[in-house]
Amino acid sequence: MNMKEFFGKFASLYLWGNLLAMALVVVAVLFGVQFGLKQYTHHGEGVKVPNLVNMYHNDAIVLAETDGLRIVVSDSGYNKKLPAHCILAQTPGYGTYVKAGHVIYVTVNSPSSPAFPIPDLIDNSSYREAEAKLLAMGFRVLPPKRIPGEKDWVYGIISRGRRVGTGDMESIDAPLTLIIGSGMYGDDDDIDYDFVESEAPVDNGGESDDFEEVEEELVE
Repeated sequence: MNMKEFFGKFASLYLWGNLLAMALVVVAVLFGVQFGLKQYTHHGEGVKVPNLVNMYHNDAIVLAETDGLRIVVSDSGYNKKLPAHCILAQTPGYGTYVKAGHVIYVTVNSPSSPAFPIPDLIDNSSYREAEAKLLAMGFRVLPPKRIPGEKDWVYGIISRGRRVGTGDMESIDAPLTLIIGSGMYGDDDDIDYDFVESEAPVDNGGESDDFEEVEEELVE
């Protein structure tokens, strides 16, 4: 085969026709795949997530299912200002666009106050540190009770009239009173001033008797 015949076949309409047909097939396949993916994933379509916060759980389920969404409770919390079983938080948030059938994870308000262990504060922290930690946990802290000891040092915790210790489970609604040092010291520092009542002093008129009275024996 000479060069002229080779280039003649290369430039023939039949060859170029086959190449064009193959190119059209490739383009058609690419467009077909792209179109199919769009249809499968509902590209460009979405459902706007409704605002479920502060709604009752059952009402939120009805609203979500109306929009083709699902609700799953992922956590519980406690807010005494809100009714039980209402939604405190949601993910995804309000206004997000998602596909139909998407799951919305919600946090539901617990019907009862949770209990938390008392942290290691007694004889281990100052009043300011202890108060800040308890408030961060959600506890309500009453004005402190002072006893003789190192100033503002925590010596104990009272909950509803009883002493509590590290690790004791207490309701978040239980008010706590910190027993702290007044900065003054005395001879009775070891006395538990919360549970021992002070006795009234005996009035001897400022004088004390150091002798023992002995009855005189009568002699016949």
